[in-house]
Amino acid sequence: MEKNKAIPQGYMTVGEVAKKMGITVRTLQYYHKEGVLSPSSVSKGGRRLYTDKDVIKLYQLLSMKSLGFSLDDIKNRLTDLDTPDEVLSVLTEQSCAIREQIESLSESLKKIEKLKAEVVQMQSVDFKKYADIITNLQMKNELYWLIKHFDDDTLAYFRSRFDKDSGTAMMKAFTHLSEEALRLQKEGISPESKEGREFAEAYWNMIMEFTNGDMSMLPKLMEIEKIDTTDDKWKQTQEVLNTFVSSALEAYFDDIGLDPFKEDLK
Repeated sequence: MEKNKAIPQGYMTVGEVAKKMGITVRTLQYYHKEGVLSPSSVSKGGRRLYTDKDVIKLYQLLSMKSLGFSLDDIKNRLTDLDTPDEVLSVLTEQSCAIREQIESLSESLKKIEKLKAEVVQMQSVDFKKYADIITNLQMKNELYWLIKHFDDDTLAYFRSRFDKDSGTAMMKAFTHLSEEALRLQKEGISPESKEGREFAEAYWNMIMEFTNGDMSMLPKLMEIEKIDTTDDKWKQTQEVLNTFVSSALEAYFDDIGLDPFKEDLK
């Protein structure tokens, strides 16, 4: 019978291609029906015949599908692959897409591992804090781990004050001023100097923006200094930072005649 005749050289049956690519015959038939990947030829007996070029297209299709592309997207992206440049272009695009996917998954894995570490240290189930930690990891806030040390009221206040964009902007401001304080201290600039007082003014303005002028938040923010952590680098940095900042703020408060810790903590 015709169906039993030898397959022409350079062609494969649907079963051979399915086996080669680790998919089912039904899947290949579905791709044909949807117009995503049609066989290069059909035998006189009606058998669908595929070539090595079709296999390359199928590999491209399966790779794009694994990256989340819909069949409609794939239809528009599959090319004829008739020249080396076309093949190179497709492979380059595909490798970039895979690399982006790998980077995304790698970042997701890092976030999960960091959250796992926080859960172990918290020793309690608190999904609001988990969500806050994830949000801060997405913001690339290196101080995300401080969240577990804040009480519910403080965290609720932060959530009401900041969204992702404003929170990111505030963290950038805090990081910039912290680095500036360390620079001034390293260069031997006195906290009571003109430069030190100008720094203190900028730092105080940042605190006022952060707390929205709510003086009752100051004691809670100061508790950060007392946080017990095994991170020696954090401890050493905080000691230097706190020494310089507190002295600079004291000089600045003297200049403007302000004592925020007596003003209105009632």
